[in-house]
Amino acid sequence: MMHRNLIILCPEIKVSTSKRFLSCENISEKNPPKKHRANTAINRTNMNQQKSPHKEFISLSEKMRPTCLDDYIGQERIIGSHAVLKQLLIKGHVPSMIFWGPPGCGKTSLTNVILKLSKEIHGNKVHVINLSATSSGVSNIRNIVNTPKTKSTKKQIIIFMDEIHRFNKLQQDIFLPHIEAGTFTLIGTTTENPSYSLNSALLSRCRVFALTKLTIPNIMEILCKAVSFINGEIHSVPQPTNLRNILSCNSKPRFSINKMVLDWLAEICDGDARVALNSLELAVKNKISYELNTVSITLEDVKESLKQAHTLSDKQNNNTHHLYSALHKSIRAGKENASLYWLARIMAVKEDPVDIARRLIRIASEDIGLADPDALGIAVHTTYGCQMIGMPECDVILAQCVIYLTRAPKSQVIYNALKSAENIIAKHKGPQPTVPLHIRDKSKQEKLSYISGQHKGNSFHKEKISTYLPFGLQNVNFFLEC
Repeated sequence: MMHRNLIILCPEIKVSTSKRFLSCENISEKNPPKKHRANTAINRTNMNQQKSPHKEFISLSEKMRPTCLDDYIGQERIIGSHAVLKQLLIKGHVPSMIFWGPPGCGKTSLTNVILKLSKEIHGNKVHVINLSATSSGVSNIRNIVNTPKTKSTKKQIIIFMDEIHRFNKLQQDIFLPHIEAGTFTLIGTTTENPSYSLNSALLSRCRVFALTKLTIPNIMEILCKAVSFINGEIHSVPQPTNLRNILSCNSKPRFSINKMVLDWLAEICDGDARVALNSLELAVKNKISYELNTVSITLEDVKESLKQAHTLSDKQNNNTHHLYSALHKSIRAGKENASLYWLARIMAVKEDPVDIARRLIRIASEDIGLADPDALGIAVHTTYGCQMIGMPECDVILAQCVIYLTRAPKSQVIYNALKSAENIIAKHKGPQPTVPLHIRDKSKQEKLSYISGQHKGNSFHKEKISTYLPFGLQNVNFFLEC
């Protein structure tokens, strides 16, 4: 023991000892000393254990991430066989893009599939850098760009920035010159509306793909694969071939679950695959940890696991959008007690009161509108009040506004009419109609009249104007369906 302590404490002895071992390896690489061979094997084992983390600590949702496009479930509109993005990926072209969608819809999984596909197609010509805006800053991007290896390499550099909306609009400017110059390709994911949370200059350089909530059949397919993956069996449904193969390799399944339980879980998780997988995993672990035999997972087990999963802060689970949706729909339905409850839930997770007031401004216009024009003013004044005094004093101001909006008469005439106008513009084929001459800019109209020699004072203003809509839309009425 004393000799070992001397080796550790004395740099000279340590260096000479390491050289002696190196010389032994050089002299006899085929037959090293037994003790050294044993030490080498132990060191290699320790290195392998350090490189590969314990799989039992990885969540089921992380284990179930797809590795190729064929394994990816959902978002057929984005990644379907005839979609633009899939055609680009097949050809090996990865543009700068932003994936926008609710939690658990597959944004990060799709990004991982794209990165792996790029490596398979281009091999060593692609260098991927994974970052998260929650733990990274502008300095990280500068370090990547200014690294000599990055400047000299001919590889395509792809930066994956998760939760990119956490960068404010000034910080997002760091991406602009490098995307423009082709220094790297940016792939970002966000749960926030890009038109509100991202820089307009960044949006003009990136293609935005809007992902939607997963459907119930999508969630069911994911859950069935997960049950097969963790060695379970499903009752009341024929077992797929791959599940039979897995079960045949083991003496017996670890657990069994009824298809109706999975149907309930797929419906209650609201298109969030992560919630569904975490609830299934928690229910299974709670049962098999106490029993060695094959256990049965019941509906009550899944409900209890779902309840435990949601005892964490809704803010941490990124479920505040559900709370805002519940508040919005309760106000729309005129349910005072429900509106107060969901407002209290939102305030309990420490949401910014100004953000709550902004949502109330939207509700005042979307669901009340002209039925009570004062509602909008009250919502705006609520925002100013929250900015002036903050929490916890402004909680009553928010509650007063919520109850006023809940009791106010409801009208979606403006909202529906605007959507009708937007649909006509979106579905129009070819160039959009030009602005009629009699309602164009006056100064430019007069200049054109002087040039053509047809200027007659302001006679064209005195003519009776029959319509202000473009040609072909004179008879349209957006309020007919409201």
